[in-house]
Amino acid sequence: MSQSTKTQGKLSSFFDLLVQSLKGNEVDLTSITIKRAIILLAIPMMLEMAMESVFALVDLYFVGHLENSSHAIQTVGLTESVLTIIYSLAIGLSMAATAVVARRIGEKNPEAASRAGMQTIIIAVIINLLITILGLIYARDILLLMGASTETADHGVTFTRIMMGGSIIIVLLFLINGIFRGAGNAAIAMRSLWIANIANIILCPIFINGFGPVPAFGLTGAAIATTIGRGLGVTYQLYNLFNGKNALKISLSHFIPDLKQIKAIIKIAAPAIFQFVIASCSWVFLAELVATTGGDEGSAGYQTALRLMMFFLLPAWGLSNAAATLVGQNLGAGHIDRAEKSVIQTIKYIFVFMAVVTVLFLTCGHLFAAFFTSDEKVIEIASRALKTLSIGFIIYGMGMVLTSAFNGAGDTWTPTKINIFAFWLFQIPLAYFLAKYLGMGPTGVFIAIPTAEVGIAIAAFILFKKGKWKKTMV
Repeated sequence: MSQSTKTQGKLSSFFDLLVQSLKGNEVDLTSITIKRAIILLAIPMMLEMAMESVFALVDLYFVGHLENSSHAIQTVGLTESVLTIIYSLAIGLSMAATAVVARRIGEKNPEAASRAGMQTIIIAVIINLLITILGLIYARDILLLMGASTETADHGVTFTRIMMGGSIIIVLLFLINGIFRGAGNAAIAMRSLWIANIANIILCPIFINGFGPVPAFGLTGAAIATTIGRGLGVTYQLYNLFNGKNALKISLSHFIPDLKQIKAIIKIAAPAIFQFVIASCSWVFLAELVATTGGDEGSAGYQTALRLMMFFLLPAWGLSNAAATLVGQNLGAGHIDRAEKSVIQTIKYIFVFMAVVTVLFLTCGHLFAAFFTSDEKVIEIASRALKTLSIGFIIYGMGMVLTSAFNGAGDTWTPTKINIFAFWLFQIPLAYFLAKYLGMGPTGVFIAIPTAEVGIAIAAFILFKKGKWKKTMV
């Protein structure tokens, strides 16, 4: 067989695998080859996470071209920083849902998987009611607490109020996708984000700039468009939950509170939520530190850099989520060695992806930032931040995969303990010391971030090799 024939055969095989991953055909992920299983999960998961990051970038692009864009960009960035706490709730619950659903699917018990998923939704709705009420009432105070100027807070209060008020939609979008990922159907999760983003891209210019009978809402229009877009994504998710065409067969009886099941889910979700709250609070503190030492332009530059960073890192997170599903399902099926090999193979893939992202940020950071704003000072700060942050991307990617592996096994306490030390006892003090005492300002914050992420990856690898996660009961 000639070399060209072999190459054509490999390309044809990969294309068939790509089509299968996007269609979402259900397969037994515990019996096919590990590489095939990772690709089937990773492609839709990476596209899903890329779409999640597009929300903030679309908002940032359109509001960045408004008058007084520095206030608008800062409002979007600071609100997103606060919303990361809500994302922590959503991600923590979705991690628990993924771990439990994947374990039950691996045990070939879809009925128990369906019940566990719906019990998680009950928990999410109850918890989020309080957050929604507080967000609606204290939106302006939240912006001021984050370091925004009085003018910026007045300018963006309605935007923040709408985004916080629609937080239940954010939580459901993350959570239900976590349920589908645990079941091995990442394609539905991907499509829900595509629907939400297409709607957001169409509606953003309409509500921000006005169109026909729709008045120009300016910055507020971005919040309206994003909330409606996410709402449409959740509607699509709910349709697929109840249409009976997937491994999860949902019935109304699954929504009857099961205290034993709820307690088991909370046992996994509580440290997972705390795990992400720790990281989110760290990001919130860093955003406030940049705002107070770098002013409105420093804050706008940092927020622009973060949005760009997350656009590229969320696909990597999607790839790491493939490891979480494979760990959960293989442990459920009793294939412990296969679970570990899945993690190692995923690390190899993410290494390549993160190397490419690093090169892009080191060489094209200025161009990326210029796409979102014409303010030269903001562009300069954003470019500097991107170059500094990208230094630790490769090892950061490895840390993401290992953290997802722990969470997928239901061992949510291990990454939580790592985060407490790395973020609160190391990253925050280091950032404060560099920014304040050494007078480095925002640059000190930029340096502290990759330094802490490298420490997380090293600690996670050591604990992964010890293997305690393999014995976690879910």
